[in-house]
Amino acid sequence: MDGPSGSGKSSTSRGVATRLGLRYLDTGAMFRAMTWWMLQQGVDVDDPAAVAARVDAPLMVSGTDPQAPTITVDGTDVAAAIRTQEVTSSVSQVSVVPEVRERLLREQRDIIGSGGIVVEGRDIGTVVAPDADVKVYLTADPEARATRRTAEMAGSTVQATQADLLRRDRIDSGRATAPLTMADDAHHIDTTPYTLDEVIAQVVALVEQALEP
Repeated sequence: MDGPSGSGKSSTSRGVATRLGLRYLDTGAMFRAMTWWMLQQGVDVDDPAAVAARVDAPLMVSGTDPQAPTITVDGTDVAAAIRTQEVTSSVSQVSVVPEVRERLLREQRDIIGSGGIVVEGRDIGTVVAPDADVKVYLTADPEARATRRTAEMAGSTVQATQADLLRRDRIDSGRATAPLTMADDAHHIDTTPYTLDEVIAQVVALVEQALEP
């Protein structure tokens, strides 16, 4: 499940995983956790070399229960801390560092293992799991995305969130390593006119169709 921030990836992925009895992985939370750790350690996130030098230091563990996903860094629960505006404003700078992507790619593939999981992010269908049985790319219009994301964060406005989302889109789509893009064989769903339940139902139908003998 790929797509830009605020397109509905997390809610949809968790809903689909719950409906189908699958595990769930939010790869974006892994990048956020790495960013949170860098900020806590005083690393200059605008200095790729400084980020790369510390990339192997934190121990990160991602839980895969779709109804109660967890993520810890060095044993500390950071599920709430990684959703702050400070982390949101810095995550794109950290995620473009090749050494960060290389480390997290290895961990993501280890978690995916033999399958049975719904994975969300920005390069899942193109890089992380190019052989996935079903690939979905979610989008939504900028205002809808900003409204959804603002509801998840404290201390922000829709206008400020929309500007930040568009900034992150430019960074994520233009980065040299694993840019945000739709896989050629992905199913595109614009979530703007649909309820969450309707989007989940569409994705579940795609999975069931793919698994038909």
